[in-house]
Amino acid sequence: MTQNDTIAAIATAMGQGGIGIIRISGDNSGTILRKLFRSSSKSFTDFRPWVLHHGHILDVNGEDLDDVLVVHMPGTKTFTGEECAEIHCHGGPAILTSVLEAIFALGARPADCGEFSKRAFLNGRMDLTQVEAIAEMIAAPAREGVRLAQAKLDGLLGKRIGELRTRLELVRMKLCVAVDFPEEDLECLDPQEFTDDISSVMKAIKTLLGNFDSARCWRDGALVVLAGQVNAGKSSLMNGLLGRKRAIVTDVPGTTRDFLEEHLTFDGLPIRLVDTAGLRETGDIVEQEGVRLSRDLSSQADLVLLVVDGTRGLGQHERELITSVGAEKILLVWNKVDLAGDAKDLDTAGCDVIQISAKHGDGLDVLANAIRTNILTRHGDAKEPEAGDLVPNLRQSHALEQAVTELEGLLEDLEMHVPYDLLGVRLETACSILSEITGETTPNEILNKIFESFCIGK
Repeated sequence: MTQNDTIAAIATAMGQGGIGIIRISGDNSGTILRKLFRSSSKSFTDFRPWVLHHGHILDVNGEDLDDVLVVHMPGTKTFTGEECAEIHCHGGPAILTSVLEAIFALGARPADCGEFSKRAFLNGRMDLTQVEAIAEMIAAPAREGVRLAQAKLDGLLGKRIGELRTRLELVRMKLCVAVDFPEEDLECLDPQEFTDDISSVMKAIKTLLGNFDSARCWRDGALVVLAGQVNAGKSSLMNGLLGRKRAIVTDVPGTTRDFLEEHLTFDGLPIRLVDTAGLRETGDIVEQEGVRLSRDLSSQADLVLLVVDGTRGLGQHERELITSVGAEKILLVWNKVDLAGDAKDLDTAGCDVIQISAKHGDGLDVLANAIRTNILTRHGDAKEPEAGDLVPNLRQSHALEQAVTELEGLLEDLEMHVPYDLLGVRLETACSILSEITGETTPNEILNKIFESFCIGK
């Protein structure tokens, strides 16, 4: 397998659908398309570049298979940077598979995972941050996650990283001059200017790292855990927030033993809502494991909805959870107000409280708004994707942290009057790390891992 091979794959999601798209990329794309396509126009002689043509696609035996639209994209300004073609047919698995078989019979091979995007990267059509943004857009759980990924797809993060690396390279150039001409070092590299330049770049990197933390909920979804004693109404609340019956609700204590996770959005904010086992002492080994998982998930959560039976009030298990998790991360959901009445002077143990009736749906809108407000107040809201709002992903943030570590060590070495030639090692390392983010010097094993996470048609 080489990059010169012509590759093909289904670009749309598997399963039945109105339209299915097959992508072909490589030098033989046009040749293959010409052999498989029969135009519905009597005046058709050849494909007009970048124009959809209507006709029939032929199967491996040369017989009409489907009514299609096809497009031929010659040249280097395609997604992959090489000659491409697309076949838009009906989205049945049998049709798509038959078209692919015909394409493979004419010399193309199946594309590897992410190979279209990998070719786009290798052919200089996009840097590595843009490639990763494609996967992030596809996986985004809500509109804000798409918008944050779009800023990177436009190349803004790669451009920002490139600017920071260029600033470090300029300092590095001055450092090299100072090493080669030591008698001129005070003129070509003032120590205070050196410190200021490095500190400025380090501050900009830390801003990007701060954006990673503050936008995590928009990007991955906020983890909201339903906790509380058995029969407090956690499962009823989950069903009420989802607007459908998802969790089993009975009067039998301990119905939920494992945890249930569902996804929803509150005014654009993606939420991972998890219902957990009720907190209580039990001799059932399975339920014991469920209670342990409940406590573990509560400690990891962005917000814990501690559901309390309003007819009973706070108990020992709830108070222990508040102590271990922290009142600031808990929203006390005082349930069953239809039975307990409008409770006043509640003992909330320092937690914010919302009164509801999960059974009748009273107060759920207020609760949803409180959940969103609580999370955004503590994690930060996502703004328009300006330069200061660029959000690196996990791989990129780890690399940025390594770059900061090198620059911090560089400043410490400078204060200790370490010779300039030794300082250059840290500076070179920091520049190399930033180059890895955009893919200029990224090791092959990292590149392979990134592209293997893509779907085959991307």
